[in-house]
Amino acid sequence: MKAGSNDKARQALRLLRRACPACDQVLADPCWLKAGASFVRCRGCGMVYANPVSEAFATGSFYEERTESFYLSKDKLQADYDPVRFQREWHLFRHWVPQGKVLDVGCSTGGFLRGLKRFGDYELVGQDVSLGALEQASLEGIHVLRDSFLDLPDEPGSYDAITFWAVLEHVVDPFAFLSKASSLLTHSGICVLLVPNLHSLAMRCLGSRYRYVMAEHLNYFSAAALACLVERLGDWRVEQVTSTHFNPVVILQDAIKPRQEVPDAERARLLKRTNTWKRSRFLSPVKALYGGVEFALSGIMAADNLVVVLRRDSGVRKRGQGLIPSSP
Repeated sequence: MKAGSNDKARQALRLLRRACPACDQVLADPCWLKAGASFVRCRGCGMVYANPVSEAFATGSFYEERTESFYLSKDKLQADYDPVRFQREWHLFRHWVPQGKVLDVGCSTGGFLRGLKRFGDYELVGQDVSLGALEQASLEGIHVLRDSFLDLPDEPGSYDAITFWAVLEHVVDPFAFLSKASSLLTHSGICVLLVPNLHSLAMRCLGSRYRYVMAEHLNYFSAAALACLVERLGDWRVEQVTSTHFNPVVILQDAIKPRQEVPDAERARLLKRTNTWKRSRFLSPVKALYGGVEFALSGIMAADNLVVVLRRDSGVRKRGQGLIPSSP
């Protein structure tokens, strides 16, 4: 076995213990056991998080090993570059950032940035822990950063906007990632984050049977837990919080056939198939019904994901001002 492989094996065995990523409290109760991972619920803010976690997640080596099998698989690439893939994200982002320099942290193969090119005068930069995925993004014309995000120099004014699409659930220290984003943004710069919703309909129905309760998802935020995190940071103003996305096929599949893990290839195929359904004219009545259900779930903060738009605010805020509302 090569030295690099030995290092990765040792990282997988080393476990890191941590406090609540949202409120920093250490008291927590057991919640779930799944796929070899232990999840606990914070007694303070109610957030659910993996504890302990493998060092492989902290270093990013876990994701580098999945590059060929998942990120660069044919189905995943086709899904990521489909014109309908990031429709919701593009619509929301353009409302807050009509132009400027954008850093997409966890950009993978560059699907979000690649599509954003069509909508305005943007300077696009991507960063990811998977160097193979970054190489693919570079082939699509995206300027990429190969350094760790937390190791980037603190240079205020470097970016007008920073995005974390489905990233903060994967990181050991979300507080550090949002603090770093603040250090790189212009005055009044925008940060957009999307995370799985702990209080979604899917989570309420399925609990740990839900396929997105998985070892690599270290953090499960509610709106209240995100409020605690933003309050601890202190240098952000909340501009928008919403709930978005809904996949009834996943709920049905996981209810009928719960599994410890759903293979990457199967998830990529479903994503590709879902995009095909979105483009079908013959499914217009079904899509209208689906849109109504998603709209209703969004209204009660029960869709699959939480999306928060933050604006950098260097002024001193009073405690409790501008926080995210709790889920019903």
